[in-house]
Amino acid sequence: MDDSTIKTNLTVGEVAKRSGVAVSTVHFYEAKGLIQGWRTEGNQRRYHRSVLRRIAIIRVAQLTGITLSTIREAVADLPHYHEATAEDWARFANSWKDMLEKRIVSLTELRDQITSCIGCGCLSLEDCPLRNPGDELGRNGPGPRCLGTHSPSVMEHT
Repeated sequence: MDDSTIKTNLTVGEVAKRSGVAVSTVHFYEAKGLIQGWRTEGNQRRYHRSVLRRIAIIRVAQLTGITLSTIREAVADLPHYHEATAEDWARFANSWKDMLEKRIVSLTELRDQITSCIGCGCLSLEDCPLRNPGDELGRNGPGPRCLGTHSPSVMEHT
């Protein structure tokens, strides 16, 4: 292969180096179904070069707090040997906007209310605007409640 030929098949080490992630991360993404490779006759892993763009999408999405399962759902219809385009990215980003907007609102509320919570120190389940806004859990009846499931507070995003 001469220098003018674009290499389309990459080793796991080349993928890791070019994408800026560890080899173990490449293997992890593959195990989670986010990327796909194959084995050569010599039992070595190979990846199509389009995996580099796919890993870039995964990393950017992770930086915004999007879970790997949500990312996997978004890229599920994208063939593994297809180089993701700007249109693909726009589709992914658009599908995540509402979720990100809710997270921004929750984080803004947390930022604005956290000093009173730290100052109070009680984390009262009846009065705490962060853990139980408006005593929402009390409306569900007496007894213990799962805060992460029943409360729309910021705590469910952790």
